[in-house]
Amino acid sequence: MGRKARERKAGQVTIVDVASLAEVSISTVSRILNGSAYVDPEKRERIEAAIRDLGFAPKAAARALAGRRTKTLGLLVPEISDDFFVPMLRGIEGAARLAGYELLIKTTSYGGGGRGNWALGEHNTDGLLLFADSADPELVADLSVRGFPFVLLYTEPPAGMRIPSVTVENESGSAAVVSHLAAAHGRSRIVCLSGPESNHDAAARLRGYRAALESLGMAFDPGLVAPGDFSAPVAASSIRGLLRRKVAFDAVFACDDGAAMGAIGALGEAGIRVGADVSVVGFDDLAFAAHSSLATVRAPTEEVGAHGVRILISLVDGGEGLESLVFPTVFVPRRSCGCE
Repeated sequence: MGRKARERKAGQVTIVDVASLAEVSISTVSRILNGSAYVDPEKRERIEAAIRDLGFAPKAAARALAGRRTKTLGLLVPEISDDFFVPMLRGIEGAARLAGYELLIKTTSYGGGGRGNWALGEHNTDGLLLFADSADPELVADLSVRGFPFVLLYTEPPAGMRIPSVTVENESGSAAVVSHLAAAHGRSRIVCLSGPESNHDAAARLRGYRAALESLGMAFDPGLVAPGDFSAPVAASSIRGLLRRKVAFDAVFACDDGAAMGAIGALGEAGIRVGADVSVVGFDDLAFAAHSSLATVRAPTEEVGAHGVRILISLVDGGEGLESLVFPTVFVPRRSCGCE
């Protein structure tokens, strides 16, 4: 251990610094601090030495001094640019206000988490809500080992870490879509417009799509999986590309409602009748879906936000919180899939 390490101020030291000095992964340091799994004795010795040398304080004891509270919760989300975030924010703000808390929001791009997002933390909030892809593993691990209250929304904790999370049942919802399209409408060439590659919900919805095909004895064709990116323009571009390449398909399952609307627009441009020639189904059942006659999977987005706040406040008050809460989803047939 070098002299430079000992010169670091304890308040500036993070789990990343400990891992770097001990030459191990962040998850290994986390397992030592949480006592959640076996760690090789030689690695344990290096980590404990690094903690001593750096003066790392994993429990963030300063936060408890005099029982100080800000009565403020923090929310870290990607750029709020589509209809999905409106009901979620309504649920979060309503539950926070009811409990007497203010809300601070920090936005970032998908996958853009990191040290820059530490503008929200123990100095200005009592706890944090972290939306999927808005915080990288470095931030999640650091908050965890410091004992700062936080809850994950629309994602699951990293392997080996016990962190409360709130999300929706994605796989069964997606499987219900495929089963309905096959059984009720005889569709056999079903496109899947996938979400962002690193997104938890997108990955789970794609798994549900594949599982349903397998259970129905329908072959999975990777050529029928195209980017949707939770974006109408991206989805429309993907559908145009499939049509241009003359890929045969008779249904589209978009992993969110925005992408479904993009697909409907592209099909309309090509003179293809939605519902009659090609079925289209989305996911989330956002406010515009019913007005657009969009078949979709209803997910309780507002309730996810509200329950995330309730769990977070329980943690702030010293409770254990829930490790995981998964809300059920339900398929909603409408005209776009061929139902009247």
